Amino acid sequence: MDREQPKKSSSIHHSAFSVPHSDAALVIFGKAPIPGQVKTRLCPPLTPDEAATLQGSLVLDVVERSRAVTRQMDRFLACAPSREHVFFKILEERQGVRLINQVGEDLGLRMDRAFREVFAKGYKRVLLVGTDVPTLSALSYGQALGLLSAHDLVLGPSLDGGYYLIGLTKPVPDLFIDIPWSTDQVCVLTRKKAEALGLKTALLPVCRDLDTVDDLLALAPLAGGLSARTAGVIQMLAGRLKSRSATLD
Repeated sequence: MDREQPKKSSSIHHSAFSVPHSDAALVIFGKAPIPGQVKTRLCPPLTPDEAATLQGSLVLDVVERSRAVTRQMDRFLACAPSREHVFFKILEERQGVRLINQVGEDLGLRMDRAFREVFAKGYKRVLLVGTDVPTLSALSYGQALGLLSAHDLVLGPSLDGGYYLIGLTKPVPDLFIDIPWSTDQVCVLTRKKAEALGLKTALLPVCRDLDTVDDLLALAPLAGGLSARTAGVIQMLAGRLKSRSATLD
C-alpha cells in the first residue's frame, strides 16, 4: 500500500449505483498525482513533478487492468485527497469506476472505513488493492476472489513486509487496530491478529512495491511485466537518475 498519508476528507460519496451487479467488489486505493504529496520517499533524488508523473501512471495501470474483471466484481476507486479531484473525475467517466473518498487519520482507519462502506452496499466479498505494484496482473484479483470462497481473509504480501492486497468476507475493524503502518511488521502482525480473531487466511504470491529508488531501479529492466506507459516512465526516470549520478561524479 502507498505509505504516504493523505489529508483527512470530511465526507463520503454515496454512489448512484446503489444495487450491486455482483456479490464481489474491488476497491482501488489511489492518490491523485499532486506534486509534493505523492511518492515522497522518492524525493530526492526524483523531483516532486517526476514522482507525481509516476504516481499518475501507477493509478492508471491498476484502473485499466482491472477492467478485465468487471464481470466478476464491481470496481470502486477510493480517492485521496478527494473524489472531486479532476484526475478521479476523468477516471470515473472514462473507466467506469465508482468513486468514494478515503476517510481516516491513518491507513488502517481508511481501509476499515472503505471495507465497511462497500460491504454496506450488499457485497459479500471485497478486495482492496493499492497502486504500488505495477507488475500485478488482473489474474491476481480473480485468484484472490476465488480464495475468499473458502477463506475469511486473503493477503498479498509485499517484499517490504506490508501487503499490496487484502480481501475480506465481512468487515473486521480489529484487523486494522494497533498495526505499525509503514513498517516491515505490517503483514506479520496482521496475520497474527487474524489468527487471534479466528479468521481463516490465504496468501497470494509475494510482490515488490514501488516505494523507494531501489524499487524503481529494480523494476526498470522488467518491461515485460509492466504496461508500456509505466515501463516508459520508469525507464525514463532511471535514465535521469543515472545521468544525475554521473554528473555528480
